[in-house]
Amino acid sequence: MSKDPYAWIEQSLATIHKADWYRAVQTIDSRPGAIIQMEGRSLINFASNDYLGLAGDERLIQAAITATQIYGAGSTGSRLLSGHRELHRELERAVAILKQTEDAVVFSSGYLANLGTIAALVGKRDLILSDQYNHSCLKNGAILSGATIIEYPHNDILFLKTQLEQRDRYRRCLIMTDSVFSMDGDLCPLPELIDLAAQFNCMLLIDEAHATGVFGKTGAGCVEHFNLTSSPLIQVGTLSKALGSLGGYVAGSAALIDFLRNRAASWIYTTALSPADTAAAIAAISIVREEPERRQQLWQNINYLKHLMTQELPQLKLLPSESPILCLQLADAATALKFGSNLKESGIFAPAIRPPTVPTSRIRFSVMATHELSQIEQLVEILCQLNSQVHFKI
Repeated sequence: MSKDPYAWIEQSLATIHKADWYRAVQTIDSRPGAIIQMEGRSLINFASNDYLGLAGDERLIQAAITATQIYGAGSTGSRLLSGHRELHRELERAVAILKQTEDAVVFSSGYLANLGTIAALVGKRDLILSDQYNHSCLKNGAILSGATIIEYPHNDILFLKTQLEQRDRYRRCLIMTDSVFSMDGDLCPLPELIDLAAQFNCMLLIDEAHATGVFGKTGAGCVEHFNLTSSPLIQVGTLSKALGSLGGYVAGSAALIDFLRNRAASWIYTTALSPADTAAAIAAISIVREEPERRQQLWQNINYLKHLMTQELPQLKLLPSESPILCLQLADAATALKFGSNLKESGIFAPAIRPPTVPTSRIRFSVMATHELSQIEQLVEILCQLNSQVHFKI
C-alpha cells in the first residue's frame, strides 16, 4: 500500500488523459460576443450560451456599474442575515412577471437553485422520476434529497408512465426535466408531462435554463412556447445564459416560493447575488420583453444555419434540435478533439463535448442573435473544407 494518501490523484489524471477526457480552460481576452479574442486571435464564437448577445450589451454593463456604485461590490451575507437589498426583490418581481407566475426567488446560481429546490421538495419517503439527459444539477439535487430516483429513457413518455404505476408507494413524487436539453438541443414533451403529473398526482419541475429569453411570445421560455403558463408546475432557470448575467431563479406559486425561502438550504446559507449581477439581470429581462426583434433575429440565424448545414453537409450526423443548440455527433473523443482543434485553427471556436458529460462525443454549435449571416456562412464553409480534407468518422 502506498504511503502517500494522495498518490491516486495522479493515477486518476493519467486515466483521464488516456481516455481523451482531460479538460483545460481556454482564456478569452475580450467581451462576450459573436467575435472573441483568444490567444491573440479573433475567433467566431459558436460556443456561448449568450443567445441574445446581452452579456456584452452596454445597458447591462451600465446597470451593473450603477448598482456597484450605490450598493458596493458584494452583498456581504445571506438574504436572511444581512445580504438582502430591494434590488433583489425587484429582480424577483421581474422574473415572476416574465414567467407569468405568482412569485419567484433568486439564487446565486442556477446550479444552487436546483440543488436547494429539489432537496427541499422531496426526501427519503419520496420518488423522483428524472430524464436521463437532465443536467448535472438536477441529478445531483436528486441525490442530495435522499429520495428514490428512477431515470427514465430520454423523453420516453410510455416508460415514464409505467414507472408512475408505483407512485402510490411513495409520499410525494417529483417528475423533473430540462425543457431544452443543453447538450442535444431538443425539447422535452412538456404537454404530455403535465398530463401525467396531473393523472398521477405528481409535482413537475422543469429547468428552463436554455429556454428563458429564447422561446415563447415574450421570451418566457418553453412553458409559454407550449401555452402552458397556467399549469401548476415549478420553473427553475438561470440568469446567466440568454439573460447575460449570473444567478438562478425558481418561479411558481406564492406558497412554493415562501416555502423555499424557509427550506432551501442553498438559498438560506449562501451569500446573496451581487448588486452588479442583480441589476444586470433586471436590465436584461427588460430588454427581452421590450425587444422581441432580438429573439426573432436569433431564430432567423438558427434556421439559416440549419438550412445551410443540411444543404451543404447532408452526410454529417446532426442530432435532432429545436433550439439554438446544434450538435454534430462524432465517432469518439479523439475525433471530436481533433475536429474542435481544426475548427479553432480555421477561426471558429466550438470545442469538443465528450464523455462523461455526454454519452457520445460531439461538437456543440450555439447560435447567437448577434451572429452575422456571413459568419454563419463562414462556419459552414469551414465545415465543408474540413470534411473534404479529413472525412471525419461519424
